Amino acid sequence: MAEATAGAGTRKLRAARTEAALKEAGLRVFARVGYLNAKITDITTEAGRAAGSFYSHFAGKEELLEALLVDLLAEADETAAGPGHSDDFTDLAAVRWHVAAFWRLFRAHRPVMIALNQAAMVDARFADRLREILTPDVAHLAGHLRHVTAAGGELPGDPLVVASAISALLWQAAYAWQTRGAGDVGRTLPDDEAIDTLARLIHRGVVGAGGFVAGG
Repeated sequence: MAEATAGAGTRKLRAARTEAALKEAGLRVFARVGYLNAKITDITTEAGRAAGSFYSHFAGKEELLEALLVDLLAEADETAAGPGHSDDFTDLAAVRWHVAAFWRLFRAHRPVMIALNQAAMVDARFADRLREILTPDVAHLAGHLRHVTAAGGELPGDPLVVASAISALLWQAAYAWQTRGAGDVGRTLPDDEAIDTLARLIHRGVVGAGGFVAGG
């Protein structure tokens, strides 16, 4: 019995190492050739694993990408549990913290973020799955916006709709400015300038251009 248990433990460890190797290889391949051009054999070769080993862990590229997203979101949750986080979006500093956290997460995981955009553009089912995975985060952000209404302010729309719009803004801005050099502004944009601009834009959008005024 002890030998069988030890054998099972060894197999689980080996499987975990293979899965981790495939994820790391997927990141490198996506960064090098892009998600759409990546082949399963490219990933297994990069990982130094047999081609068939991939399907013991993932049904396809989409499932691998989903697993990478889940890991990314877990890292984001750890960041949110750290110092400096506030959910009160009447405060510009709280908004800036969230923008900066997203901006830096995008930069740190740019191959995954680009791959997510590419996959969603060509596969409607993956796009639906991506929205499903991200729905709890949008709902969480909507909770931050309710601080505005609780303090007597008026949002430009339903909190979930506003939160979804903010999320889309951050994704598209980061994609434009971090993946295409000058992006849509015709010049290189330093991170702090991008973060400050987005934070002010979002804050003014939810509390008004003159700052927060209770009752309107």
